[in-house]
Amino acid sequence: MNSIETILKNQRVAIVDGAMATELEHRGCDLNDALWSAKVLLEQPELIRAVHLDYFNAGADFAITASYQATVEGFAQRGLSREQALDLIKKSVQLAQEARDEFWAKEENRIGRIRPLVAGSVGSYGAFLADGSEYRGDYNLSEDELIAFHRPRIEALIASGADLLACETIPRGIEARALIRLLAEFPNTFAWFTFTAKDGEHISNGERIADVAAFLDKQSQAIAIGINCTSPLHIPSLIREIKRNTDKPIIVYPNSGEYYSAVTNTWHGETSCDKFGLQSKEWFGNGATLIGGCCRTTPGHIREVSNWARK
Repeated sequence: MNSIETILKNQRVAIVDGAMATELEHRGCDLNDALWSAKVLLEQPELIRAVHLDYFNAGADFAITASYQATVEGFAQRGLSREQALDLIKKSVQLAQEARDEFWAKEENRIGRIRPLVAGSVGSYGAFLADGSEYRGDYNLSEDELIAFHRPRIEALIASGADLLACETIPRGIEARALIRLLAEFPNTFAWFTFTAKDGEHISNGERIADVAAFLDKQSQAIAIGINCTSPLHIPSLIREIKRNTDKPIIVYPNSGEYYSAVTNTWHGETSCDKFGLQSKEWFGNGATLIGGCCRTTPGHIREVSNWARK
């Protein structure tokens, strides 16, 4: 039985953490950088550890590592060697593990909780490009090229003891197929797969979420399928489309509801933790059993999910 199945046998909802990068910005980090949150692995790793701990205290069962934009190629552009880059990717797992162990060491934190798990973040190739491609999918690499790109990070995340992988913010079906082929090299490793979406039926490059869900339904190493880094408005419809095509657990961790301007690099609109909590209850009613948040969500948002999910 995989880790997600084990959790869902004992509780109705597994809670994923919220945003890392925008939470680091709240704490004073300047992430206007191609490395995004991976920059903080270099400069202030203790802040990443603190964010993980805050999410565990808010109710998260999963910490997603700060390796979303941590790649050998990205760090090489900053002058780091391959070995240094891989060490930083491994460090992202270690920071989450340290926060998890600190949280779990307190007896009062174990009441009604499972020991949280660490999900190694495998951001899409578009995330490495740092030009918004993960929301368009307009890069034309072959499956073999995508496998070669993703292999070093996945090897490092597995070697450092991540409990599972979070293959996330995927805009194209071919990238999911490449990652499935790559996972076959690591038969004891499982992953969830989450896509970015342009509306209630289609992922970012225009493919139907129903089709990618049907493909992943047949893949034993894909242990949950869903959506991340997408407007909450699209989530109910996307859940329904996925549910029609798989019996696997459905995972959603959308953005807060604000929207991002790539022209000015700023966020606009408003969100409230209370509203996010109410929306997340609707997502559960639609069929999602792993729920968290992506960009601009905070420990407060995750606490609102936990408040109803643990009743």
